[in-house]
Amino acid sequence: MGTLEYNSSRPPIKVDDATLAHLKIVIGTKLRRHESFMMTWLPEDKNPAGRLTIWMHPAIPLILAFDASVTPEIDTKRIERMMEHLNARGELVLDQLA
Repeated sequence: MGTLEYNSSRPPIKVDDATLAHLKIVIGTKLRRHESFMMTWLPEDKNPAGRLTIWMHPAIPLILAFDASVTPEIDTKRIERMMEHLNARGELVLDQLA
């Protein structure tokens, strides 16, 4: 289980390594193009209850920490679905990325 830490303002978001590897590509692509977007997830500890949303911006520090030393296999179809979803809605919803 890897983590995604954004701006060091909250505890890191826990994400499985395979999903994190796909997020790395999608987020990297958007931020490299200077395209900001929202990302939403359900907090693991349910505190606060409900969903959390952050505004992803190229100027804000982002740390992706993988648990495994080997890069997971990348599914290009999954990347395409994630990008289509993000481009259509302007938001990545982590629990809807399968």
